[in-house]
Amino acid sequence: MSQAQASLLVQGYEVVIGFETHAQLSTNSKIFSRAPVAFGAEPNTQACAVDLALPGTLPVMNRGAVERAIRFGLAVGAHVAERSVFARKNYFYPDLPKGYQISQYETPVVQGGEVSFYLETGKGADATREKKTVRLVRAHLEEDAGKSLHEDYHGMTGIDLNRAGTPLLEIVTEPDIRSSAEAVAYAKELHKIVTWIGICDGNMQEGSFRCDANVSVRKPGQPLGTRREIKNLNSFKFMQQAIDYEVRWQIEQLEDGHAIEQATVLFDPETGETRAMRTKEDAADYRYFPDPDLPPLVIEREWVERVRAAMPELPRAMAERFVQQYGLPEYDATTLTQSPAMAAYFEAIAQACGQPKLASNWIMGEVSRRLNAEERDIAEAPVSALQLAALINRIADGTISNNAGKQVMDALWGGEAPVGEPQAQVDALIEAKGLKQMNDSGALEAIIDEVLAANEKNVAEYRAGKDKAFNALVGQVMKASKGKANPVQVNELLKKKLG
Repeated sequence: MSQAQASLLVQGYEVVIGFETHAQLSTNSKIFSRAPVAFGAEPNTQACAVDLALPGTLPVMNRGAVERAIRFGLAVGAHVAERSVFARKNYFYPDLPKGYQISQYETPVVQGGEVSFYLETGKGADATREKKTVRLVRAHLEEDAGKSLHEDYHGMTGIDLNRAGTPLLEIVTEPDIRSSAEAVAYAKELHKIVTWIGICDGNMQEGSFRCDANVSVRKPGQPLGTRREIKNLNSFKFMQQAIDYEVRWQIEQLEDGHAIEQATVLFDPETGETRAMRTKEDAADYRYFPDPDLPPLVIEREWVERVRAAMPELPRAMAERFVQQYGLPEYDATTLTQSPAMAAYFEAIAQACGQPKLASNWIMGEVSRRLNAEERDIAEAPVSALQLAALINRIADGTISNNAGKQVMDALWGGEAPVGEPQAQVDALIEAKGLKQMNDSGALEAIIDEVLAANEKNVAEYRAGKDKAFNALVGQVMKASKGKANPVQVNELLKKKLG
């Protein structure tokens, strides 16, 4: 066992996790009918006769749902089956109007594939980033069930069938995940992929992207343990909490001599605990059989190639290009490709100012900090790419310092920019606020001479080998210049005068 694997042991047990993720496909209508799928409609206003399987109705496949499945298969390097089959998955819940769910079982539309991501551990100088890959078993098309409503009724349950028939792509992994941190990193990468290629809006609060985690533990080298499935995890934060609790619970049970019973469990965010909902069903319990109302789904190679030709540049490929084209560190490139909007924002700035690393630093630093504080998306940033490029130009050519740049950023963010072209706006703000750096070597030497004369103790300490004394002298010069001195010049002139 490698050191990395050993570090993932919890109280001597290895954690084994597999994921099943339901991504609601971004079609305007349901998978087998023309009923709408808009979120938030009045209960039972978006379910038609086909969704309810009323006598005399037949399901018709939504071509847009199939195309989105193809797109996902191409994005994860999977095999897109030329022929796949729909089956009836039989079970009886109040919110399942047909008494069965149309899904795919033996022959799914997407087979295999993988999702790669970076797992970050530690902080600061101890931080490490390790590439992980999770293998996919399949991704299959299916319809969603309705929803049981408990909150608004006393002693009763309401049934809303609006979601019945909503198109889903269920993405199933091998049991390759070994910690809650890996699980969250995988889920975030999968979320990025499905939103990037436009097949799902990724809204976890509305249930558009929800995950089930199959969790088990075992002693290293032993067969897989009995799994318990944590259902409907719709928050990355709760996902990690739920898995961590479930792992601890299973280990305690085993250590106390109890066997783990296969079950479906729910996570309660208020208590931080999982609780059993029902005994976990196996495939045989669902009595799958081919749906007699739906012929096999046939996907011609020409269709796959048309979808491939229309695919956007994928985030991992774009990150690799950013490393090669712009000379960015891999961490920067990965961070900047979290969304198409962020990637486009970076490229526009980098190409306008010719300073890709500075552009990356500002986006990952000041821009992200402000957006996070205001809970806004990069597409809503009040500073345009060309404005930020103009600001970076003036930092790069020494007109202003990085700290002065933050003051200009404050003004731009607050909408203080005057009318004009972006570079003229930035220059006008620099002039109005008196932020230009002092680059006159003669004036700087005069300030440095005064600082050296007034700080003989620091001068002596520096000459005695104490480097911290030099930093103190730099600080005094910056203070005397009211922050306008060019730090690079200050360092050069100080070192020259101190010999």
